Formats: sequence, structure tokens, C-alpha cells
Amino acid sequence: MPLDPQTQFVLAQLAAAGGPPLESLSPEEARASFTFPQGEVEQVGKVEDRTIPGPESEIPVRVYYPKEAKDVYPALVFYHGGGWVIGNIETHDNICRALTNIANCVTISVDYRLAPEHKFPAAVDDCYAAVKYVYDHAGEFQVDRRRIAIGGDSAGGNLAAVTAHLTKERKTPEICFQLLFYPSTNLGGEPTASMLENSKGYFLEQGTMEWFRDCYINSEEDKMNPLVSPSLNKDFTDLPPALVITAEYDPLRDEGEDYAKKLAAAGVKVESVRYNGTIHGFVSMAAFIELGKKALEKAGTALKKAFH
Repeated sequence: MPLDPQTQFVLAQLAAAGGPPLESLSPEEARASFTFPQGEVEQVGKVEDRTIPGPESEIPVRVYYPKEAKDVYPALVFYHGGGWVIGNIETHDNICRALTNIANCVTISVDYRLAPEHKFPAAVDDCYAAVKYVYDHAGEFQVDRRRIAIGGDSAGGNLAAVTAHLTKERKTPEICFQLLFYPSTNLGGEPTASMLENSKGYFLEQGTMEWFRDCYINSEEDKMNPLVSPSLNKDFTDLPPALVITAEYDPLRDEGEDYAKKLAAAGVKVESVRYNGTIHGFVSMAAFIELGKKALEKAGTALKKAFH
């Protein structure tokens, strides 16, 4: 279908703002220039910035509490997008606030180490360590350790999918759900139809995605590692139930939908929802793209159902 008018407007605004492609910048410059169109800050019960122990250094996290006061809550451990190179707790603040309120859960947003300063597997190690710490120290966060979900968008969706496999292999922690917004799942395969069809002009571009990948991995061999490309895992059985959200005009659309099919084929309860007429990152632009609000409502409702 044609581009959604609100998505079209946002793309026009981004084009008018100009700026060179991210892949032409240094990582530091790319981080400084990266932003999403921002709306009003959604209020939650309270927000705490703190650190937790990581494999090599302290990991900053932002903890969001819902407005309804309780002794204990379910939790979502969230990994932000940005191609493993850019993005942080601030850039994905709006998603975490919305999900906290809709799902009535504590959301712990993880500021994992970024490439190329910290290449694979640094981000994977941090993401697994974060959810393990929340599980092992649930009382510190007022969290019910039996009701912990993981989630993320784009590269964060990749890290959530990878972490789900690791929790299964290591038999800890127990995860009740995985929420994957337009995840990157196969850095080693041939370009998909959606990667080629949407290679330019739809916010995330093929060239930028290739630059992200090259910043993240150490070698060509890493692309075929299931901890980089979770679609290449041989065993998808016994993974947590999942919601996979994709966008029609997204280079990563087919990767996400293929991943959902592999989960379903292995008997995992999974719902795959494509939002037509919109682009990669649309959930972060929910203040301006109604489809983003609908996707957040869908995701928050799925989390609430998984928690209860």
C-alpha cells in the first residue's frame, strides 16, 4: 500500500532537516546527530537512573515505574536500537514510558556498550548480564522474578532475540515473553527482498545497515554466528512466546517476519504483525505517526497478557 500520510510527512521533515548519511560520519558524529522527532514526555510513576554490575564495567540502566503504586510488578528489560553503534537510554525514552504505562510494569532500559569501541560480543554480554541481574536481584527493583520479559527494537530486537536463546541454553533466567520491534536477525544472509526494495529513502537505508554491521562485527565469520544472526540458530524450541512487529517500508521487514516463522515452526507461540504504509523506527515516532501509537498499544497489551 502507499505510504501512510503521517509517515510521508515525517520523512519529508527528516529530508528537509538534511545532514549527511550516518555511514559517512564517525561513530561519535553519528551519535551526536541521531535523534527521533520528539513529542511531549509521557509521565510515569517515577524514573530512576542507576548502574548495575556488568561483565567488564558498570552498566547504566534507567528504571521506569508505573503510576499505580504496588509492592511488586512484572518487568520488561528493554534494549534500545541504533545499529549497535548509536542510540541510548535517552533516544528510546518515549517507548519505555509508553510500555510502562500500558503494561503497568517496571521497565528497565539497558545502556549496553556500543561498537566499534566495544565490538561483538560486548553488547550481547551486557544484555544478558542485565536481565540476569534483574532476575537475581528482583527485590531491588520491586519485580516479580516469575514475570520478566525482554524486548527491544532494531539492533535491540536482535539483542533481545539473542538473549532469549542464551537464557534457554544457560537455563537462567526464566523469561516469560519477548517483544521484538523490527528486529535485525540475519546479518549473514543474502539481502532480502525488503532490503533491496527499501534500500533508500525510508529512514533506515541499506548502506547504513551495512556500516552498522561492519562496526559491530570483528570478522566476516562473525556474521554467521547465531549470537550475531539469531535466525541462524538450529534450535528454536522452548523459547519464550513472542510478538514480532514489522513495517512495510523497512529494509529489515523480511528478516523479522522470517524469524517469526522460525519460532512458529518450532512450536513457539508467536504473533507477527506488519504495519503497512510505514517505516523502520515508526514506533519511536509515535507522537507523529498514529501507527506507532497503535503498535505501542498492541505491544503493551501483549505484555500485560503475558504477565497475567
